[in-house]
Amino acid sequence: MRAWFHCSGAELLARDPADTVGRLASAQQARGFAGSAEQEGAWHAQVAALRVAITQAGGAAWTVVLEYELLRLEKRIDAVVLTDRAIVALEFKTGAPSNAGRAEAEDYALDLRDFHAGSRRHAIVPVLVAGAAAFAPPVQPWLLPPNPTEPLVCGHGTLGEALRWVQAELPPAGRPISAGDWLAGAYRPVPTIVEAATMLYARNGVSEIATARADAPNLTRTAAAIARAVAASQAGGGKCVVFVTGIPGAGKTLCGLNAVFAPEAGGRSAFLTGNVPLVTVLRAALAQDAVERRECSRAEAERRVKERLQNVHRFLEDNATDPARRAPPDRLIVFDEAQRAWNEAKARIGTRNKPSRLTMSEPAHALEIMGRHDGWAVVVALIGNGQEINTGESGLREWGEVIAASGGAWRAVAAGRVVAAADPMQRLADAMAPWLTIDPDLDLTVPVRSVRDNAGAAWVDAVLRGEVLEARAIADSAGALPFLLTRDLGPLREALRGLARGRRRAGIVASAGAKRLRAEGLGGQLEDVADWFLRRWPDVRGSDALETFATEYDCQGLELDVTGLAWGGDLVWTGRAWRTRRFTGTAWQRRDADAHYVVNKYRVLLTRARYETVVWVPRGSRRDGPCHDATRDAAEHDAVADMLLACGARPLDLAAALPPRAETATLL
Repeated sequence: MRAWFHCSGAELLARDPADTVGRLASAQQARGFAGSAEQEGAWHAQVAALRVAITQAGGAAWTVVLEYELLRLEKRIDAVVLTDRAIVALEFKTGAPSNAGRAEAEDYALDLRDFHAGSRRHAIVPVLVAGAAAFAPPVQPWLLPPNPTEPLVCGHGTLGEALRWVQAELPPAGRPISAGDWLAGAYRPVPTIVEAATMLYARNGVSEIATARADAPNLTRTAAAIARAVAASQAGGGKCVVFVTGIPGAGKTLCGLNAVFAPEAGGRSAFLTGNVPLVTVLRAALAQDAVERRECSRAEAERRVKERLQNVHRFLEDNATDPARRAPPDRLIVFDEAQRAWNEAKARIGTRNKPSRLTMSEPAHALEIMGRHDGWAVVVALIGNGQEINTGESGLREWGEVIAASGGAWRAVAAGRVVAAADPMQRLADAMAPWLTIDPDLDLTVPVRSVRDNAGAAWVDAVLRGEVLEARAIADSAGALPFLLTRDLGPLREALRGLARGRRRAGIVASAGAKRLRAEGLGGQLEDVADWFLRRWPDVRGSDALETFATEYDCQGLELDVTGLAWGGDLVWTGRAWRTRRFTGTAWQRRDADAHYVVNKYRVLLTRARYETVVWVPRGSRRDGPCHDATRDAAEHDAVADMLLACGARPLDLAAALPPRAETATLL
């Protein structure tokens, strides 16, 4: 039971308020939370307000639920009132109304809509109950209110007035709200990668991080398959590479983090990635979470997370150049985005900022380093199919060649796609090999990033292959596909702010090769990726300030609730196929040799959103205009926009896309 206490309205009125508060305090203690006089005082005020409101609104037959837990937010709704017409989510504050409080109430209501089975198909009304505020109903009455409605604001003494108004405005429920069914309804949140990482780090397993749809077993099956492979290596003292394949947003990173933080990993384990933004954001989030849980000091928390989340290039270099050739302390490593591991040529060159000390490909070094262990060792290789975005990335083939050359020292476990993929770069081997075992549970095929639909990844794939009819068919069968299109920057920002209801996070992304967006009014990449992903408006460094944009390098492996994609001139539609380009000097140059890297950048950018993606295709410069700019030719932009619309992207209609906002009293 997620509710700490519940009863009918009549029972709440008949019960001694001190008894109700005592039950809440007892539930708090049973869950390991420290009590406080301040909290008990707040409960007394809430119960008193609810008793008066239930009396005034005639809610004796309603159900009152106190302290309803929300796993995804790791918080609780102060109270939920189940009337015969609505689910009313109440957030109580002692002070004056604020925008933050209103957003919190709305976020709780959105969470119920998206993740609580008992709340579906019922009207959900968020209410901020703040101090002594008067109740100000919306100036324009609800006609067809969205679900949830816009938040209402009232005070402790005017809650009854607000409940009476809700009952008068909403029509009778098409299906009665059963309190028993609602309380027993499954609550299955889809956490963000940051939320999931903090829950896993706090010792929750992947089975606790279910999804809102029936594909939850997809994650648990894959986690179990990794655990089986690890157990087999431990039992036999062998060395194994476990390949986890999957489409964008299917939960590969989550399964990798689960493998690292799982107690059965044995000894030390580490998550290795070349994705510096992912490491930066997760380290900051996990350290902050550990401090807030009072697990340790900030310095110790930062030390611990640095041990578990490491830069793969530094791990390989430090161990490859160890003169004593010692085995690393980690028996299990997760190699994130392993298809992007460097081939030998790239590994020897390094980067412009730091020359490399490697002498082999990164897969070869990884297996040599982990092969120094006496007994078992496991490499969990996460493979993001179709997400190679840079030259020198070796794909799966390099891993297969290194394993085959190990002379039986290493074996591999993977799903069947590693030998059946059409792209030779994405095949471990061209046919079954003696060192390879097939386990279909290691392929993640169902997207879990998207909260409401699972057609987005397939649609994006069809669009980027230039298959217009296929993409259109996917869009038509999916219904309201969450891809909207606008031609103007102003409406893009307005749509992102409106769609990111409650405390949902919005942000703008763009290709690093989209060099001419600054001429359209969008310039300036983000300066600190952790600030961009973790800070919130009114902090101007946060993503939802909508002042800067993240590139594919900043956001791969991470996500936003609502995304605005600024389409650049590096990927244009010719009428039959995509053409890739790079901006050099003062003009665009064709980029045919490594075109798939540019296409994959847009695959990453188009799959960052958990809810809607709003694509902005600039209008560009008209050839018949007074100062034509050939680097942002309007005809090229029009062709891209027309292609996306033909594929099923929906034209942005702000009036239809955004929930109506009532004009209420000004909030602080």
